[in-house]
Amino acid sequence: MAAVTLQVRVRPRSRTSSLEQAADGSWVASLKSPPVDGKANAELIALVARHFGCNRSAVHIRAGASGRIKLVQVERP
Repeated sequence: MAAVTLQVRVRPRSRTSSLEQAADGSWVASLKSPPVDGKANAELIALVARHFGCNRSAVHIRAGASGRIKLVQVERP
């Protein structure tokens, strides 16, 4: 199983949820959820899993759980 690590910049309280790749290779995630009680992190995990077509259990926040810039690891079969 190969793992991919993404650098994701999070924008909580956005109008819509989306995940887009920036020109520099990093990712930008717009999330509807506020950054309270882990709601934004849970929405980010679900959004990344949906985008890459894997289960939520295959997505882990490796660094930056309380910040806006996060390192997210996706385990791909």
